[in-house]
Amino acid sequence: MTDIHWEDAFCGEGASCYRIGVDGDGNSYIAVAGQEDRPLTDSRAALQALILDIKAGRADHLLG
Repeated sequence: MTDIHWEDAFCGEGASCYRIGVDGDGNSYIAVAGQEDRPLTDSRAALQALILDIKAGRADHLLG
């Protein structure tokens, strides 16, 4: 498995905890905390776009 540097877990209300990580090749990862052996992976640019879209409220409809 690739050497991934994981950030501290981000936990929302309830039990939803996620971790974001990066590797030395510029790939980014997101995983449910405790399941880092099964991450989703994409480019750093794709993860940055996802985070910016979430911050801008473009995913709010998924919460309702």
